[in-house]
Amino acid sequence: MKRRILILHTGGTIGMEATPGGLKPMAGFGPLLKRRLGETASAAPLPDCDVVELDRLIDSANLQPAQWPVIAGELVRRWEAYDGFVVLHGTDTMAWTASALSFMLRGLDKPVILTGAQIPLTAPRSDALENLEMALILAAQHPIREVSICFGRKLLRGNRSRKIATDRFDAFDSPNYPPIAEAGIKIALHRELLLAAEAKAFFLPEHFEPEAVAVLTIHPGLSSPVVEVALSSSHLRGVVLRSYGVGNVPEADARLLAALGGAVARGVTVINTTQCVFGAVAQDTYATGTALARIGVVSGGDMTLEAAFAKLHVLIAERLGPEEIRARMVQPLCGEITTTA
Repeated sequence: MKRRILILHTGGTIGMEATPGGLKPMAGFGPLLKRRLGETASAAPLPDCDVVELDRLIDSANLQPAQWPVIAGELVRRWEAYDGFVVLHGTDTMAWTASALSFMLRGLDKPVILTGAQIPLTAPRSDALENLEMALILAAQHPIREVSICFGRKLLRGNRSRKIATDRFDAFDSPNYPPIAEAGIKIALHRELLLAAEAKAFFLPEHFEPEAVAVLTIHPGLSSPVVEVALSSSHLRGVVLRSYGVGNVPEADARLLAALGGAVARGVTVINTTQCVFGAVAQDTYATGTALARIGVVSGGDMTLEAAFAKLHVLIAERLGPEEIRARMVQPLCGEITTTA
């Protein structure tokens, strides 16, 4: 039986057109996309698909956490009617949305594949159809039970992915986890890398508090007063710390450590991630890292910034207490972190 796939268009370059003011969402993109897919179906048999557009398309750079449950809700409402889902999304924040969806749709039993384009569908040399065709084939033909990103002939775990290039067709990579699938003459799916089947545990919060999670990047000369102000918000519940190397900060700055320790004492979860593309945080390597452990900062291992940020938002929205959030941040919920055990 031929499978049915839903294409959910949320916005992004793939569905834009040139205007005097720059690229903007084009009218009539859904019917145009269906027509273009029909023209290519003879060369690459594709599943039956429907195209649904959000009422308000999202420019990727304008994405807010509040829009993640909107996207997830569109999928969940149609979950039983389709065999798989392809989400068209802007590239700038695609990895952030893929991470958030992975935590909201834990235990899914169908593929949710995000894709998009570096060049609009209607423009010369567009990569849109190649990305979309591969996403549709994977969504229809393979037993993928996770949220992933299909881009540049690779399928990547969504919560391991990062946008790594502004001007290349292979704009995404998952530096600390191998591609789930790769396209050459044939599409090679690495089944041993897929998430195992689990009980469905969907969670669509009614509200994400936009000020609940902050990102703090360590850099030479970082002002302690600036950090104190950033950590002073009464709405703050989680911080993603972007540290040097294996998790180091300037431990000689007692005021900085006091600000971080004070936030932890107030119930703020501080998760330590590395600014490096490859590798993981190991807070016990240097004195500058063990200083963080002493004040209660949690090691984020090899989690990406995008995954740590989204995971904090979802756990906070679940109304968990600080200790439970800290415990779950170091546990893999859907393949986002490598355990050392």
